Amino acid sequence: MIMKRFASIAFAGMLAAGFLAQADTAAAKEKAIDNYNLYCVQCHGTKGTGRGINAPALSVQPRNHASAKDMESLTDASVAKAIKEGGIAVAKSTQMPPFGGILSEEEIADMVKHLRVMCKCEGKK
Repeated sequence: MIMKRFASIAFAGMLAAGFLAQADTAAAKEKAIDNYNLYCVQCHGTKGTGRGINAPALSVQPRNHASAKDMESLTDASVAKAIKEGGIAVAKSTQMPPFGGILSEEEIADMVKHLRVMCKCEGKK
């Protein structure tokens, strides 16, 4: 009887943990969208096409995050490095600022996941 009750409690705990993990994932996804809208859309645009309001004034066209062709050649690590250290860290535009002092490592990782959703692609391995 005790073992049966323990098993029920353990199963309930596993279900709760699963629901919490889903809630955490949804919250991380929402936070990545919020961060993209706050820090990226000015140059990359609301749809990630590289045609944000600031794009015409930039000397280098911002990357098209919605393009699988443009994004699938990049590793997740290089995308994270560009976000964290700025464009210059990956031999791209010096006009892309570093966000490592603003976004946490976890937020940067979530942003990379968000960019992969935008391009509907996986990165180069």
